[in-house]
Amino acid sequence: MLRNSILVTGGAGFIGSNFILNWLRAGSGGDAIVNVDNLTYAGNLENLEKISSDPRYTFAKGDIVDRRLIAEVLAQHAPRAIVHFAAESHVDRSIHGPDDFIRTNVNGTFSLLEESRAYWNELEGEKKRDFRFLHVSTDEVYGSLTADDPAFTETTAYAPNSPYSASKAASDHLVRAYHHTYGLPTLTTNCSNNYGPFQFPEKLIPLTILNALAGKPIPVYGDGKNVRDWLYVEDHCEAICAVLHHGRIGETYNIGGMNEKTNLEIVDSICSALDTMRPNDSVVPHSHLIKFVADRPGHDRRYAMDIGKIKAELGWTPRHSFETGIRETVEWYLANSAWIAGVTSGSYRQWMAKQYSL
Repeated sequence: MLRNSILVTGGAGFIGSNFILNWLRAGSGGDAIVNVDNLTYAGNLENLEKISSDPRYTFAKGDIVDRRLIAEVLAQHAPRAIVHFAAESHVDRSIHGPDDFIRTNVNGTFSLLEESRAYWNELEGEKKRDFRFLHVSTDEVYGSLTADDPAFTETTAYAPNSPYSASKAASDHLVRAYHHTYGLPTLTTNCSNNYGPFQFPEKLIPLTILNALAGKPIPVYGDGKNVRDWLYVEDHCEAICAVLHHGRIGETYNIGGMNEKTNLEIVDSICSALDTMRPNDSVVPHSHLIKFVADRPGHDRRYAMDIGKIKAELGWTPRHSFETGIRETVEWYLANSAWIAGVTSGSYRQWMAKQYSL
């Protein structure tokens, strides 16, 4: 049993592993971490190699749909909080195969809520009062904005447009219901597009970096003018900590990077950085590799996050500009070729060929 612990689901994934690394590096009040992850294609224990022997860290392989496993972990480690990252998260994959998204994001969250409720009901005194269930979600539940629409707030009506965002919207509603019906002390965060170290290279930024380095075509959907708000993962992790420690029970907090950019601007900025860092690559300027491909079905045009609530209540704002964050990200991928080789397996190459016909 790890005393004074928190339970993290999906801690071997991109955001979850960054959260665990940041939590243990910062000390975070002495709390240890229990990481439950099913190690699907995007889960990678190499992300956590630096802390694998840390006595404050333990790993349990398992599926959050497995209620018996969750009950056993809760009973054994008695966490004071749960931070729920575990989710299928790639829109393109949800279009091709929505089943896994419903199973993990909806049924998995339901199972976790049920076992958390049973565990919380048995707590007493300060332990019951101080327990928190923090659910990590996405801005995509709010739907799409036009160029002139105001940014999403916590009261924006839900309008998900993909199987992925619909499954996350469903999980958000379950978390809300478990607070209002059962009193479970929940918190929900909805974040904008993350980027940074350890991101699986199916997402735009690592995909662009890897293809540019390899001299392969860089696929850009449609006209490249879809807009996203980009959030450096370390800033996101700091925001989650702020919500966990100081957020009001039952509330939702939007987390954004205050960096609205088109996909084409993102790709151009990466190519420009690589032109400086890798001037001897086979194709320079790297922007010559950009290839526009058929747009994603139902592709949302714009996301933007209003972070006024978390700023006013918790004093959080992102520390990284996009310029500093993207440079750190590119440098990380350049310095971690072994990690890249490990995740870009045959199945990854097959997915890329299927998705982009490159």
